[in-house]
Formats: sequence, structure tokens, C-alpha cells
Amino acid sequence: MSREIRVALVQMAPELNEPQENVRRMGDMIERICTEEKVDIIIFPELVTTGYECGLRFTDFAEQLPGPTTNLLAKDAADFDVYLVFGMVTKARVETVLYDSIVVLGPDGDLVGAYNKVHLRGEERIIFRGGYRFPVFETRFGLLGVLAGWDLAFPEAARSLVLDGADLVAVSGAWEADLGEAWPLLVRARAVENSVFVAASNRVGEEPTYRFAGGSVVVGPYGEVHTSIDEAAEGYALATINLDDVREAREKLQLIQHREPAAYRAIVRKY
Repeated sequence: MSREIRVALVQMAPELNEPQENVRRMGDMIERICTEEKVDIIIFPELVTTGYECGLRFTDFAEQLPGPTTNLLAKDAADFDVYLVFGMVTKARVETVLYDSIVVLGPDGDLVGAYNKVHLRGEERIIFRGGYRFPVFETRFGLLGVLAGWDLAFPEAARSLVLDGADLVAVSGAWEADLGEAWPLLVRARAVENSVFVAASNRVGEEPTYRFAGGSVVVGPYGEVHTSIDEAAEGYALATINLDDVREAREKLQLIQHREPAAYRAIVRKY
């Protein structure tokens, strides 16, 4: 049986420090996409509910999971029978511990799980605690891995997801324009080297000290682009992909099978 699915990428500029407005806009976009098309999964950018440069305000916006934001969006997921992937700030039971998280909601309105960003960059290291693992989530269509934008720069992240069975890697990004040329290259590299689909949603817009690159894209296991969005534009893009192509590419290219882990000891040595 074919594992053909419909993927939607949303590229938007969240309003800084306005979570209620951003969640409302997300709901409007979900309704718009699902009214016009039958989709299986919608992917939003990193920290889309709050914006990126919230500083100490992140403490006010952080939620334990499940919480008010996930409960609202879970209703949309259930109403439209779709998986949702999006970035938000979460907190541990110890309320001073914050995470830059990517949340996965299921079409039954359930919290499938969350990934806490492992590779923190710059001031993120002051605000958030880094995650320590790369979980893979079961879905109707197969195994789903998720990453946050800067994780793309570390090949070990996507490789870890693939070795645990991921057929599709969803990336929620807040990738800055100063490094914009690297974004599409890294998405394609992670897809090709792992013979996997990578669906990467990056935000746009400006905040006090950052401008964001956009360039959301879905790339297949041979590096082929299935859909993309203009770098500066808000909007969404759709792609129909067949996850059976992953098995075919791995059999043809043998990139996973021909790894030589015994020769890679330096990879796990701390710099």
C-alpha cells in the first residue's frame, strides 16, 4: 500500500510577545489550508507562538505540556484531522527551567509528544536548557522526527532520527537571514545523506536584532525539491510525497547500510 501523504509548510512572521494573536493566526491558517486542501501534516516555524527575542518574557509565556496553547491547537488538529508541528516555549515542573520546544499534536486532538531543542545558539543558551535526546514519534503514516532550526547544522541530529526509523524529518526554524544561504544547503544535505524526506518551515520577518530568512522547503531523499516558498513571503506551500521513496532510496544508495560506526569514534568525543 502506498504511503503517500500531503505536507503543508507555513511560513509566517509571528508578532513578538503576542502569543494569543499568534495562536489565533495559526488557527486561521490551519482552517484556510484544510478548507482548501486535504493535508496530513502542517509544519509551523520555531517559537511561532511568541516570536524569538522575548528575553525574560519567555518566563511569562512558558507552559507545561499539555497546556492552554496545545489545548487550543489540539482542537484545530482534531477538527481538521491533521497533525500539527510547531515551536513554542515550554517549562519543566521546576518552573525556572525553560525549553525551546517543538510540539507534535495528533489528528485525534492528542499530544503526540515534544522535542526540546538540543543545539542552542547564542543567547538561547542563557534562556533555555538544552534537550538531550532526539525522539521519534509514531504517526498514522510512519515514524516522524522533529528538529529545531540550528539542529540542521549538526549532521548527528538528523542521523540519530533516521537510525531510530524516521521516514520524515520535520524542521521548525527561526533561521536568520545573515546565514540564509546555508539554510537550503543544509536541508538538502540532511535529506540526501540520510535518504529521508525533510520538510523545513522557516519563519520570516524582523525583530529588534534579527531578520529571518524564510525559504521553507520540502526535499526528498535524492535531494529533489518538492515545494518551496519565496524567501521573504508569508504564506504556505504544499507537497505530495510518498514515504515509500525512502525505502527505495536507501536500497539504491546504501548510505545507511554502508556506514562504518567503528571508524567514527571522534564524532562522539567532546571538543
